Amino acid sequence: LDQSYYRLLRLVNNLTAAQIFQKEGPLPLRDLDIVQVVGDLCDQAEGLAGLLGLTFAFHCRTPRHVCAANRAGVEQLLYQLLSNAFKFTPAGGSVTVELKCAGGRMLLSVADTGRGIPPEQMEVLFERYRHPERIDPHGLGLGLSLCARIAEGLGGRLLAESQPGKGSHFTLSFPDRLVGSGGVSDVAFDYAGGFNRTLLALSDALPPQAFLQRNLD
Repeated sequence: LDQSYYRLLRLVNNLTAAQIFQKEGPLPLRDLDIVQVVGDLCDQAEGLAGLLGLTFAFHCRTPRHVCAANRAGVEQLLYQLLSNAFKFTPAGGSVTVELKCAGGRMLLSVADTGRGIPPEQMEVLFERYRHPERIDPHGLGLGLSLCARIAEGLGGRLLAESQPGKGSHFTLSFPDRLVGSGGVSDVAFDYAGGFNRTLLALSDALPPQAFLQRNLD
């Protein structure tokens, strides 16, 4: 029952996020410590990866880096990519998140050693909600198109590399810049009901034992 509740709430949040993030134009930005945002989320995801028998790692060479971003957008994108990686990587595999700055851009990547993506799906990977016949039965086909829109709203893009049987590698690339004190604050779009947001966001990829007890923030 808890698992079903989490998954239903996740679906509602994703549909709400799609309505907000699919709007045209840039996302509101503010200066934030992107290392802390990504690192905190990865700290929570690591324990959940263990329940799936996966090795999880977060790599970043600097302990702190402030840049202009949309916190809700970055978190939503990372949750979606981690959910896919957890879902399609069998036990014994690995999921790796890396954050780095190169050439005036922030690069946030999620790589896995999972089943990979067939070439015919790569052609419409970020538009799969427009192709119902190609939607995987494990999801609505909405997540990656939403991630691509978030990347665009950050002034960047989302890149994908994958080979069947060898895993997938997704990279968010966006400008490393500051907007100053005049940045617009992020607007919360999701409702976690008092429960752990990471557990909620990854609920469709986790085993039943992850929900044996309620997880409070």
